[in-house]
Amino acid sequence: MTSCPQEEKPVEVSSLRPLLFTVYVPAAAYGVGMGAAAPVMTLTALDLGASPAVAGLTVALVGLGQIIGDIPAGQVVSRLGERLSIVGASTAGVLGVLLCLLAPSVPVLCAGLIVVGLSNAIWGLARMSYLSEVIPFDRRARAMSLFGGAMRLGFFIGPFLGAAVIFGVGTRGGFVVQLVAIALAGYLMARLPDPDSGTSRDAAQPPLSLLGIGRAHRTLLLTLGTGSLLMGAARASREAVLPLWADHLGTTAATASLIYGIGAGLDVLCAYPAGHLMDRYGRRFIAVPSLVILGLGYLAVPFTDTALTLTLAAVVMGVGNGIGNGVIMTIGADVAPAATRAEFLAAWRLTHDCGFFVGPLAISGLVAVAPLAVAVLSISAISMLGAVAMARYIPVYIPWPRRAARTPGEQFGAVGGTA
Repeated sequence: MTSCPQEEKPVEVSSLRPLLFTVYVPAAAYGVGMGAAAPVMTLTALDLGASPAVAGLTVALVGLGQIIGDIPAGQVVSRLGERLSIVGASTAGVLGVLLCLLAPSVPVLCAGLIVVGLSNAIWGLARMSYLSEVIPFDRRARAMSLFGGAMRLGFFIGPFLGAAVIFGVGTRGGFVVQLVAIALAGYLMARLPDPDSGTSRDAAQPPLSLLGIGRAHRTLLLTLGTGSLLMGAARASREAVLPLWADHLGTTAATASLIYGIGAGLDVLCAYPAGHLMDRYGRRFIAVPSLVILGLGYLAVPFTDTALTLTLAAVVMGVGNGIGNGVIMTIGADVAPAATRAEFLAAWRLTHDCGFFVGPLAISGLVAVAPLAVAVLSISAISMLGAVAMARYIPVYIPWPRRAARTPGEQFGAVGGTA
């Protein structure tokens, strides 16, 4: 097995405080924009004359755009660097939101949402690559969890800010909030200098394509990457399961929203402590319980018969999702080879984003041919299967306790198809 060259980090950040206004505040701002826009995508489509079925699919278009964006994102970040990638992605995001804000028809709205998804992919990869580069290994999980927690806090606050603007300007007020939020986040994070990685890449060697990365790291992506995909499906399905079961119980839309909001609040509260635990006890210590708790939450849903019992199941899922905050980013940073970090992280993000996209679609497909309870129990099984995959393969690629001589990325970054 060939190991990657010794990874040097000449610009490591010894404390997370200097990153407050250049990383974490922008993350929260970006999350505010996403949260503000989320409730108005479907409503805007309906206002433009879309059928309920078509309007419901608009939410999936952002995820589709993100998957499409993952394909070139690694090469973009590798060629342009993190800072220019953030500037470009933020500009694209602003243009996409403007299309949504001014859309005269459903196709234009759909195009805008896909562009926003493309922006999310490159913006997300650039900040993930930056943190992987500048944060030392012993603080990495805390840094990633705090970043994810900031995004989730913003997503939690966003609908409330959006509602206030909607009251003044109408349904598309949520897009107004998103427009300002993306511009602010891009401006703040663009002030970061590109990290000066000590890893040398041959100037004549172009960045690897996603297909090239897939071939070089096929074993890792087919094993540990499967766990990432299943975790993405388990996480995203909550957004479909809770509203559908709330409707099945006959609750009002306001009550369903409140149930989801309570679970989302637990996400934020559990985020940073999870990072501490990962840094101290390893990635498996958090990844496996996160999926098991999510699976138990889904398992409980079909046995709920009131809004209160469904809220308890939502709380369980919120804890499971919250303690797993940042774990996918952290694992990706751990196993990424230094020489092709951005390209590899793009492939790694794609595994999780595919799960995020496929999970809710699987729920819809199952509901069409089977009772809702069957669909929910299937997602519970997927969560448990993800836990098995993480328990089996995290120790293979990220052994714990960590060896002092080398980081996990250095030991397994060049695994490819030979591990």
